Formats: sequence, structure tokens, C-alpha cells
Amino acid sequence: MPTDLVAEEVTVLAPDTAAWFTVIVPTRNEESGVAALLGQLANSLGDVPAEVLFVDDSSDKTPDAIRIAGRECGLAVRLLHRPLGTRHGGLGGAVVAGLKLARGSWAVVMDGDLQHPPELVPRLVAIGQARQLDLVAGTRYQGAGSAGGLTHSYRRAVSGIANRLTKTMFPRRLARLSDPMSGFFAVRLAALNLDRLHPLGFKILLETAVREPRLQIAEVPFVFGTRISGESKASLREGWRFVRHLLRLRLILLRSQVRTSSARSAPTARLLRMLRFGSVGATGIAINTGALWLLSAQHHYLVAAVLATEVSTTWNFVLTELFVFRGPKPGTVAGRGVRFYLLNHLSLLPRLPLLALLVGAFGTNLLLANLVTLALLFVVRFVIADSAIYAMPEEGPEIQKQPMRISVDLTGVQHAPAVADPASLSKPVSPEAATQAQVSKQVSATSRYLPYRYCIDGVVTVGSQVRLKELEYFRAQWLGNNVDLSIRVSQVGGIAPRSRALLTQYASPPGISYQEHLGRLGANFRVNIADTIEVTCSPSLARSPHVLYTNVIEALLRFISVSRGVILLHSACLELNGKGLLLSARTDTGKTGSVLKLLREHGARFMSDDMTIIDPLGNATCFPKPLTISHHTLRAVQTGDLTPAEWRRLKLQSRLHSKEGRDFGLVLAGMNIPIMGVNCLTQRVVPPPKYNVDRLIECDVIRNTRVENLFVIERGEPALAEIPFAEAIETLVENTDDAYGFPPFRQMAPSIVIGGDDYAELRRKEREILASAISKVRLRRLASNTFSWADDIASLLAAEQVGTPVTGDARVAAATT
Repeated sequence: MPTDLVAEEVTVLAPDTAAWFTVIVPTRNEESGVAALLGQLANSLGDVPAEVLFVDDSSDKTPDAIRIAGRECGLAVRLLHRPLGTRHGGLGGAVVAGLKLARGSWAVVMDGDLQHPPELVPRLVAIGQARQLDLVAGTRYQGAGSAGGLTHSYRRAVSGIANRLTKTMFPRRLARLSDPMSGFFAVRLAALNLDRLHPLGFKILLETAVREPRLQIAEVPFVFGTRISGESKASLREGWRFVRHLLRLRLILLRSQVRTSSARSAPTARLLRMLRFGSVGATGIAINTGALWLLSAQHHYLVAAVLATEVSTTWNFVLTELFVFRGPKPGTVAGRGVRFYLLNHLSLLPRLPLLALLVGAFGTNLLLANLVTLALLFVVRFVIADSAIYAMPEEGPEIQKQPMRISVDLTGVQHAPAVADPASLSKPVSPEAATQAQVSKQVSATSRYLPYRYCIDGVVTVGSQVRLKELEYFRAQWLGNNVDLSIRVSQVGGIAPRSRALLTQYASPPGISYQEHLGRLGANFRVNIADTIEVTCSPSLARSPHVLYTNVIEALLRFISVSRGVILLHSACLELNGKGLLLSARTDTGKTGSVLKLLREHGARFMSDDMTIIDPLGNATCFPKPLTISHHTLRAVQTGDLTPAEWRRLKLQSRLHSKEGRDFGLVLAGMNIPIMGVNCLTQRVVPPPKYNVDRLIECDVIRNTRVENLFVIERGEPALAEIPFAEAIETLVENTDDAYGFPPFRQMAPSIVIGGDDYAELRRKEREILASAISKVRLRRLASNTFSWADDIASLLAAEQVGTPVTGDARVAAATT
């Protein structure tokens, strides 16, 4: 865009008011609809500090209509009119011009014809901020979305075909978008490199998603409205521009993949793959030639060549999968097969004319001409297969692995007044919305009974149809079925399998749905959040109670606790010499081994090993989950603690359920596989090595203590240091988050809304309670490279003089702001 183009200020925001986001509206000859659009935007935005930027390529009086309506609507409005000769890139180029001039931290791109609902504009940004995303895209093809505004059946057909074509051409980069053609989206401007965007036509969302693969994405279903003014920009000319743009994007991406593949692969290894590919291709030529000879006797030779290609392509694909690319492969067999077939069929475009030229014009023998055309295309086919089909996806900061699709369904609240607070996206608005069948289903009489009931220190009550061993200490059969959190087993999700996992957040009433690849056979669950939180898990997930508890239930308990004024902190808690002691560490550092040694050798009394309930006054309550004996914890378990059979099993169990096993699981979580289902199956085949503390060692289990010391233990060169208060808060929160690193918690957590508080507010309250709880606690960091934390802590506390704790009011204020 020429640098001398400046947007005209039609109206401005109040003094000293900064725009939260910019609404970018590209227009072309839409003067009759401007006033209606601005009127509806004004109703939707209310007092939200936002601006509307029109980028106009009109030849009619649309600029004048924008000026008149802008002065009357009460919004901050700017206008960039691009004269003839500066309208590069069509409507997509207009959007890029607007992005370069946007003043907000986010931008929302929408059409000017009211087919994109203005009611959703502030909510797209609120969702992006609440979930810490980069791009929130509207979709017509997911959940409650609809393309009903495409009034003619042929337009709906063309739109569907174009959508499938784009996703076929860019299967990885568009995998998390169901509707890359919608053109309605919110984007965080700092996440974009605008110099990468070179749109051609009006499919700017497609351009953005393909060019910026690192973006964290979610979708919001919307109903595509009926045009109220103007004419559709779709035409044969725009269709041709769209096809050109797709081919150009694919070629640019292919060039990048070839460069990356060449840089990452040793020349010798690539030459060997090329030789194997050539060997397979030679057998394929024989198959192709034989099929052509047989088929040409009954069909025209060009038709026979097409049919022979089908036969040889199947042959080549099978051998390529088995012998050419024998290591790990990206994606699925079906996905690679589609791309392989597409490559071979696209190669027919140059092959058939060349074959016709050789046979028809030069009289070359058909079989010889066929060999020549196949040989000429061999190198091209290998380079594309090696770089674009079988190359492993790029790693690093440019590519963020997010195989799961995220959808935020606002059904029932699209006509609600907008509120700038992101928490508003999850609050009920209409009574009708509260009866949504997909997020709130009646429980049948046969499934109401909850045989396992738990009362967690009076903070929260749980009723479950699945026995949860982690909560066994809190068993309370005197409870009725009226509990705070209920867990039932039932079918969740549709029958049909899906290409990738889908997590859906429902806004009104609040709820969460998680569905994996295998349809109802997957480890699926649904959470309905009301006065009682109802969790429904699939039978597959219910058969692995540890996965259900760790990945779903405990995450909910964490934030229910916050709503009740206490926190569930990832830490061990003991009482040593009559004083409360917290131990915090990253997962699999050595905390469990230190706890066992303090109990066995230093006379400590046990409260918890993994999670501790703490109130704002620093009082800790036990949460005695079974201890997990990972590989490095074995040194703290004595021979007589377990039977010989248990020791034999433990050799395998401790390896699998250790840091190495967890890290491998996190690697798998970055792939497009049903990771919850895999985790369930793994833990059913090799159960985690969990033992109650009194099964391993004779010790006292106490219920409460007052925390006076906290040690953050780490591996490294021996060191002891006081931790600054604010740093201690950050470390404890990070260590707690680390305990919930396995999917789908990170995708699910921003959907949690309890008592009207969204995820951000619950996190803020959690930090506030934590800061108050440790304000008078001595905070230290202890490093060791010999697993000597237990002895070091016992020696330190025994030798210390009792002093007056430092008052923490000022530190609390500093840490929670």
C-alpha cells in the first residue's frame, strides 16, 4: 500500500481513550447499507472503546454515506478511500491496508453488508483475550453455524466446493479451521507479520491462516445473514482470481517446504530416498505400461492413460509408504494418500498434452511416449513428495502444535448487549438458552444413583458413578445425591469418527464438551456448569478412573476450591518438629522421595504429597492422594515395603510413569491422535504405581497444620537462597500449572466458569488467596544434585533459631496487582 494514503478521521474517541480493537470493514459500492451497519455496531459495542475503520474501493457515493452515518452513530469512525490505481489485492488488499492502520491491539474483519453479525464483534475479541489466542474465526460449518444467507443453492454448492478445495490443498495449515472462507474473524495484531500477507481477491482469512501457521486459533459458529444491500462480490472474475490465489499460495508454500526439506535433510539421505523412489517408480512404470497396453485395446489412448494412472498410483503409494519413507510420517495414511493421488493426477495436466503431441504429431509409439512423459515428471514428483507430503512438520517457535480444534458456541446469546469484560461471554442471558439440549440433558432415572460420594474437607462434595481412588480418604457415604460435583457415565458425542479432537465451550449456560477421533468409542466427556457441576464421561474414559480424575475432575476441583475461598496447591505438606512445611517442585523432580525420607528418617507427620488445601490464613488441610512411585522415587522405597510381585511390576510401571514417560506423552499430545484415549489404554494396560502412604511406611497422618516454612526444591548444583515474595508466587503458580500440563486441561481451562467468575478471574483470586496464605511463611529455594533435600531440610530446620515472621501485607499487595 502506498505510504501517502492516510485515513480520514470522521469521528474520534473521547480524549485519553485508547481503542481496545479496530473493526475493519472493506467496502465497494455499498452506500445504502452503511447506516444500518453502523447502527447495529453501535448497539453491539455500547461503551466499548473501539473504532470502525472503513477501507473503501467504491466508485459511487459510499464515502459520503460513511461520513454522514459516522457522525450520527456515536462511534469512532475512520475512512480510507483508495483511489483508482491504489486498490491492490482487491478486498483482501483493502483489509491488509486496514490492518496496517489499525490502532487497537486487536482487529475484527467483517463485511459491510450485514451478512456477518455485528452482535458477535466484541465477543470475538473477548474470547481471544480470555483464551490467550491469536485468531478467532467465525464459522458457518460448525455447531450452530449456518450458511443460510447464501440464498441460491448454486452459491451454497460453490461455497462448499471452494471450502473443501482449500482444505484439501492445505490440509495441515487449515486443519483447525472448518470455514477458512468466512472472512469474519478477530486477530491479535502483534501476532501478525503484515509483510507476509499478499492477498489476491477477498479470501483474506485463508491468506492469513496459510501464511501464519503459528497462530493459536479458535472458532465461533455464526449464522451467515441475508444481504440487505449492495451486490455480491462473487463473480466469474473473482472465482478465477480465487483459483489463481490458491495456486499461488500452494506454490509459495511448496517452495518454502522444498527449501526447508533441503536444509534439514543430508544430501546422502535425500539421494538414497530418491533412488528408492525411482525404484518404486520404475515398477510403477511397468504397471502403468501394462495397464495402458491392456486398456488401450478398448478405450481411446488418452482415456486409457488416465485409467492406467489410477492403477499405477495405487501401486506406487503402497510401495512408497512401505519402502521409500520408512520412518515416522506426518499426518494419517488417508491424508497422505489424498495428497499422493492429487499429485499424480495433477501431473496428468502436463502429461496428457505432451503424450498427445508425441503420439499425434510425431507418430511416436504409444508405450514409448508414455515412458518419456513419466520419466520427465519423475524429479518433480519426488521433490514434491519428499518436501510436501512426507516431510515432518516444522518445529520451533514458528509452528505451535495445537492439533485440537477449539470452538466457542455462543448459541442463545448472539443478540445480547455487548460487554467489554471477557467474562461476559460466559454468563447466561436468556431463559431459552438455559434449555439447550446439547449442553444440558436430563439424567435418566436409572443413572441418578451415585454410589461413590466424597466430602473434601467441607469445601466441596462429590458424587460419582466411578470410583476415584485419589479421593478415597474423603469417602462419605452419609452424603445424599445432592452434591456440588456429580460424575456420571453415559454416551458423549456423535457416533461418526472425526478427523481431530474437538473441544467446544458453550457460553449459555456454561459448559464444555470434548470429543475425540473415535466417535462414541473415544475418551469423551461433557461438563455442564450450574449450581451443581455435572460431568458426563464416556464408558471408555470411565474405565480409566485415574485419567478421568487427573485430566478432568482435579482441574475442576482446583477452581471450585477457589470459588469457596481456598486453593488446591500443587505441593507436599508435612509437619516437622510441630511446624507446618510445604514442599513445591516441578513434576518428577524428587518431591515424593523427599517426603518418604522425611517421614521415615526424620519423624515428620504426613498430610499430602501432591495437592494441599490452603486457606488465606496459611492453614493447610490434608489431601492424602496415593503416592506415585516413579523411577527416581524407588531409592526412597525399602525392600520390605512391597511384595516381590509388586517390585517386579514396579520396574516397568516406574519407567512408564516417570518424567521420561510423561515427556513422551506430551510429544504425542502435539500430534493429531486421540491422546486421551491413548492415555486411558496405556494406564489400563500398565496401571500407575500408586500406593497409600501408610502402605509404604508407618507414619502419622494428620488433618491440619499451620504452614511456617516453604521450600521449592530443584535439581542442580547445591544452593540455598531466600525467594523474593513475588517470585515465590510465580513459582508456586507455575508448579501448580505444570501438574495440569497434559491435554486437554490447557484447552479446557479457559472454558471454566464458576459462580459467574471466568477463568481469568478465578486465576486472579487463586493468586490472591495464595499471596495471603504465604505472607508470613519463610520462603526458600533449595537445589541438590544428590537427592539430599530431605536431609538438608531437616538439618536446616533443626538448627534454626525461632524468630518473628516478617509481616507480609506489603508483599501481598505487590504480588496480586
